[in-house]
Amino acid sequence: MIEFFSYGFIERAMIVGALVSLCAALLGAILVLKRYSMIGDGLSHVGFGAIAIGAAANLTPMYFALPMMIISAFVLLKLSSSSNSKMSGDSAIAIISSSALAIGITVCSVTGMNSDLNSYLFGSILATSKEDAILAVILAVIIIVSFFIFYNKIFAVTFDDDFAKATGTPTNVYNMVIAVLTALTIVIGMRVMGTLLISALIIFPSLTSMRLFRNFKGVIISSVVISLFCFFTGMIVSFNFDTPTGATVVLVNLAMFIIFWIISKILKR
Repeated sequence: MIEFFSYGFIERAMIVGALVSLCAALLGAILVLKRYSMIGDGLSHVGFGAIAIGAAANLTPMYFALPMMIISAFVLLKLSSSSNSKMSGDSAIAIISSSALAIGITVCSVTGMNSDLNSYLFGSILATSKEDAILAVILAVIIIVSFFIFYNKIFAVTFDDDFAKATGTPTNVYNMVIAVLTALTIVIGMRVMGTLLISALIIFPSLTSMRLFRNFKGVIISSVVISLFCFFTGMIVSFNFDTPTGATVVLVNLAMFIIFWIISKILKR
């Protein structure tokens, strides 16, 4: 453990990863309960395309990806909540996400950035910087404070949009803010987890906690604990066995989901 924390890039990756895991768990509980989990997956694929284009254009990839991701968050949220379209929201999101991924891979191949392809797709702890850590701290503070101040509103919007709207809550604003915060979490987390795996941090913890917990507050708190535990465990296992960091974190999340699922089955008997 002393050797593990003796590397500067490990410390930065732990800070960024832990804060992103916390943010993803809080937002993921909302997205999963609202059945908007496809937004997280769609944004992660769009993020890869945006980063690839930004890098090819000699722009700072993150600064180019941020506005693109925010715009995409609005579009994907609109598609997810739309019921009048001839195409279902999930189908439209799948088309956009797969197209963005294909664009990113093509740009990397044409511009000779194949060497960076794996780090974009699967993450690299070497890529995290002090700037990433600062952005992660700011984002975490915003999300945590928002949950404390607007908890009742978030609860209402999560479970019943119509009721929340009837009580005067601007549900569209809350949904847009949640989508934008999700986009920011994904952009920052892609450095460590990669575009193909960051959505797992949003989906897995909440689904795992729902195996045992049935109330909103319990799901949120347990999701955060599970997410942080899985990230730290995954980082340590990755360091000791020289396995890909993002993939290892996801596998630890999978193991936790299976354990919680087994426990829930045992408790029901």
